[in-house]
Amino acid sequence: MKRKRVTEMVPGLLPLRKKQRRACFYLKMALDRNHYAGEIQREPLENSIFSASSTVINRNSGFDIQYQYNKAYNLEVASKPVSGVLIRPGETFSFWRLLKDADAQTPYKEALALHEGEMSTVEGGGLCQLSNLLFWMFLHTPLTIVERHSHSTEFFSGAVCGMPEGADASVAEGWKDLKVRNETQNVFQIFVGVREDELCGEIRALYPLNVQYEIYHKNLRYYSVDNDIYRENDVFRKTLSVKSGALLDNARLFHSRSMVKHPLEEGTVVSSEEGHGDNGVHCRLPGKALRI
Repeated sequence: MKRKRVTEMVPGLLPLRKKQRRACFYLKMALDRNHYAGEIQREPLENSIFSASSTVINRNSGFDIQYQYNKAYNLEVASKPVSGVLIRPGETFSFWRLLKDADAQTPYKEALALHEGEMSTVEGGGLCQLSNLLFWMFLHTPLTIVERHSHSTEFFSGAVCGMPEGADASVAEGWKDLKVRNETQNVFQIFVGVREDELCGEIRALYPLNVQYEIYHKNLRYYSVDNDIYRENDVFRKTLSVKSGALLDNARLFHSRSMVKHPLEEGTVVSSEEGHGDNGVHCRLPGKALRI
């Protein structure tokens, strides 16, 4: 039997535990000797590297639609301290370091979020849609992913346009961050924001790239264990020459595994054998999101 945490036995201690984790989380970053990106420049850098978008309002969530509108509001608040940020050579981008005080003047609203493998409503819910979009864009650059966490459970289908299954990024302040480091001589810039019903993002750079990237998955399978359904697959990245189109590299980035709690498409084969492989909770890379 899984041992219960103290906060599960005494729920009143949870707010104190969150404050403690949050304080330690940021103290560790203050002492880790990384130079974190934080300079905002509203004027776009010259070269567009990659752009993507995802639908914000999910009208088939099964929950009150107001939570979807609240999520859109939260994403607008969270996008402001990120949009325009420069990632200079040697700098590290941290999702939470930029968003640390995003809601100080304008509080987040209650929206849907994963908690302990279940769907619930929390203040600031829905921010994983922003981390998903950012991770997807980062995979199309030579930026190095130094921290990324996958979602353990998928409650809804739907993703950033073109994103393969499992190429998501879960974040939880005090516990899970999304970090990338610029180990190139180029300067990168992020733009994100909510436009009508879309969360839109773009990565720009000071100099054009001589390579481009294609992300895809292989070995996709669904299987059941004790009446639960899981999805697993491998995510790969091709590196192509911009000038000639020649294939320069084709690497497996990580293995993804997640419990699936949304209806599968008709005809999807579900086997009875459990899959194998690591989940790539932390991955270091040169250079189907959950939508709630």
